[in-house]
Amino acid sequence: MANEERKFQPIDFDELKASLDAAQMLLEGATVVSAHKRREVLHQRAVALANSRHETRQEVVTVLAFHVGGERYAVKIDAVDHVLESRGMCSLPGAPRHVLGALLSRSRIVPVLDLRQLLGLEGGGMSDLSKVVVVEVEDEAFGLAAEVVDGRLELPRAELSQPPPGPFLHLTPDRLTVLDLTQLGNPAAARRG
Repeated sequence: MANEERKFQPIDFDELKASLDAAQMLLEGATVVSAHKRREVLHQRAVALANSRHETRQEVVTVLAFHVGGERYAVKIDAVDHVLESRGMCSLPGAPRHVLGALLSRSRIVPVLDLRQLLGLEGGGMSDLSKVVVVEVEDEAFGLAAEVVDGRLELPRAELSQPPPGPFLHLTPDRLTVLDLTQLGNPAAARRG
């Protein structure tokens, strides 16, 4: 009769589920964490997340850096459309000296400027200029011939200083000059160079 009583005892499904969950965690190599410990960990995470919102974030200027004529220059990344190889550039007879030629870029013809001519830099021949940084300023696109493209950089705004006069926005402590594309693309600025 004792066997019959044991057979028909009600099953505590919550207890059964808890023991199955604990067994599953042990099989998967996880440790069982008490509800109190779980709440404590979640509270610590919430406090850390809330404190991170109060941290002061350093304001940065994001740029694309490149080399021309032995100097380092950059343009703001939001003005950069893309970077191309310079091969396939066509010369433009009768164009000013600072215009190297034109490239076909995404179904449009883009004039390519020579910063060496515009800024009075020393430089080699056309073979040194292997890249073209295509930029857009006020719905106008043009290219800047470059020797090497370094890539994207984030410059802390607090470290930027006033550049020398010319088509420049900022100067970094390591002599990276951020170009002012509105002045650079302006024909009057090109005639001054």
